[in-house]
Amino acid sequence: MNKPLALVVDDEPDICELLAITLQRMGIMAETCGNVGSAKEQLLANDYDLCLTDMRLPDGDGLELVEWMQRSALRTPVAVITAHGNVETAVKALKVGAFDFISKPVDLHDLRKLVDSAMRLDAGSEEQDGLVGKSPAMARVREIIAKVARSQAPVFISGESGTGKELVAAMIHRQGPRQTRPFVPVNCGAIPTELMESEFFGHKKGAFTGAVADQPGLFRTAEGGTLFLDEIADLPLHMQVKLLRVIQEKKVRPVGGPDEVPVDVRILSASHKDLASLVGSGAFREDLYYRINVIELPVPPLRARADDIMLLARHILQKLARGMEMPTPGLDKSAEAKLSSYSYPGNVRELENILERAITLCDASVIRADDIQVTVSEPEPAAAAGDDLGNKLDGVERDTILKALEASRYNKTAAAKKLGITLRALRYRIQKLGIE
Repeated sequence: MNKPLALVVDDEPDICELLAITLQRMGIMAETCGNVGSAKEQLLANDYDLCLTDMRLPDGDGLELVEWMQRSALRTPVAVITAHGNVETAVKALKVGAFDFISKPVDLHDLRKLVDSAMRLDAGSEEQDGLVGKSPAMARVREIIAKVARSQAPVFISGESGTGKELVAAMIHRQGPRQTRPFVPVNCGAIPTELMESEFFGHKKGAFTGAVADQPGLFRTAEGGTLFLDEIADLPLHMQVKLLRVIQEKKVRPVGGPDEVPVDVRILSASHKDLASLVGSGAFREDLYYRINVIELPVPPLRARADDIMLLARHILQKLARGMEMPTPGLDKSAEAKLSSYSYPGNVRELENILERAITLCDASVIRADDIQVTVSEPEPAAAAGDDLGNKLDGVERDTILKALEASRYNKTAAAKKLGITLRALRYRIQKLGIE
């Protein structure tokens, strides 16, 4: 089996030699050159597994080489070597298509991590696709996912509530070189402010009341993998400062700990809020915004992909039916028409809620329009309103089931008959709604 081959582009012979020796110790053959012109010739002539390029070269710069590689459709992952602390240049490199960056003086431990990730790039399968839909909007999302998965650049996933932003983040992770390492999703809005630092960075035993043992924190839990910060707009300003520092320094300090600990994670983030507007109002730090939003991936709302509604509906019904251990019900024409003409302010999550209710109301073989609880003519509310509506309907359903259970002295078979649904469907709804 042939050894992997790397190209090192730097006009300083000592650095070329150091990098070549380090790569050879990792089992990677290395070739070197000292300018952009020679690099282009060698990249066209050979099939390299990795390219490392300095930013400053006699006849151009590393950014120019990265952009040329993207235009030439070369799949070789390229990483740039930047001056220490030059975050702006590193971000530019990631924006134009660099796989990753490393700062001078080159830390050999960090270099080995970078090379390991590059060698794993093609291990991910692009067939691992959890997105349902064939609309042009979803084809574009898949196209962007395939591109950003090959990079280590921070990605900000934007879109309304319920569009599937976490699913997109998980796909980026699965198709990238970190696929065998942890994918750790966290809802930033769900962590109490006073616990945030401990949750993110970990703590030492005895650091505060209740700290009975060392805890690694989310960053170290995701070591080598991906940390997905959902609803990042909900982070308070003091945590935004700490997060920015961790992203830049790639180190965390556990609460109560004396030393910083190196961390190697890729940051993906998301929010249904307009981060640019929050930056303008002072609610979100501009410097953090530019660090997490190197690449933006917008996820379209369901109303912009109407062609996918029936595909999604059938996929969701199959999943629900498996969970209820029942045959998948069909959709008659009237139900299809009703589903297709609704605007879905709560997006895919709202469609799931609608179909969950429909499958408990139908006669277990076909869903009709009367089983679909939506008002087609209603004006389109704000994105969050879909979630409010879902909570209200859950409450009504919970009360109805509790009343039927009480009336039947908690005989589930009798309660199911009173509600006009199967016993299996009732059991599923009791579990789903958390009724004890």
